[in-house]
Amino acid sequence: MKVCGFTFIKNAVKYDFPVVEAITSVLPVCDHFVVAVGHSDDGTREIIEKIDPGKITITDTVWDDTLKRGGEVYAVETNKAFDAVPPEYDWCFYIQCDEVIHEKYLTVLKNAMYENLERNEVDGLLFGFRHFYGTYDFVGDSRRWYRNEIRIIRNDKSIRSYRDAQGFRKDGRKLKVVQIPADVYHYGWVRPPKSMQQKIAGVKQYYDGVNSVQKMNDNFNYSKNYDSLAKFEGTHPAVMKQRISRMNWHMDADLKKINMKLKYKILYRFEKLTGIRLFEYRNYSLLNS
Repeated sequence: MKVCGFTFIKNAVKYDFPVVEAITSVLPVCDHFVVAVGHSDDGTREIIEKIDPGKITITDTVWDDTLKRGGEVYAVETNKAFDAVPPEYDWCFYIQCDEVIHEKYLTVLKNAMYENLERNEVDGLLFGFRHFYGTYDFVGDSRRWYRNEIRIIRNDKSIRSYRDAQGFRKDGRKLKVVQIPADVYHYGWVRPPKSMQQKIAGVKQYYDGVNSVQKMNDNFNYSKNYDSLAKFEGTHPAVMKQRISRMNWHMDADLKKINMKLKYKILYRFEKLTGIRLFEYRNYSLLNS
């Protein structure tokens, strides 16, 4: 069994992406790794080159600036990285550059790939998600945060990144996947407040076509922009240790706060009581493990 990781990135330094931590976290289960590096003006390519030159291949890309609706450009760049994976690899491990895998899951991941290698009906493996918000001490626990998504897929180029690269489709249909007992740690909403505002401004233009550069000098107000949070009680991946130690900002969080419309409050309370998320969007078809 051979495994190749893949991801895409642009301006990782400018927008403070934990790209080194993301890639490093999955390298132990990957025989090779492909990174599609968009044209950057902040030394992103040089950072990627230094991670593991013997294992990582860089594909230089230019983002299509006409794709400014719904995050489509992220799917296009994901596909560029996936298409650069050579055919000899069986599984492809997709990790976005604000996602990190805890080392405690690496054996679980290896075993899951071995166990499902000969199950031809399995298109991919489904992960749980922990979405950190504000600081490394809090996770979002409302319906706005997706609970599961596909991060390991077959090396089948009929599989394509879907919409804004959150998941995948195969010939237009949902992938058939097996849920595995492992979580992705998503740090997309943990940055210094100024960096967070810069990232939002940079990303916004690829969702609605609006360039928000005029807001880049503002500080994002974490304390006013969440609907519900929970305290994180576990440990973070070891590769995040240095980044976490550099945290120099504070966020006031009221864990009793539930800032959402009545219908969502009802659904939220029901989920907390039963563990069932009613009307949940699922971009996959779940198979028995």
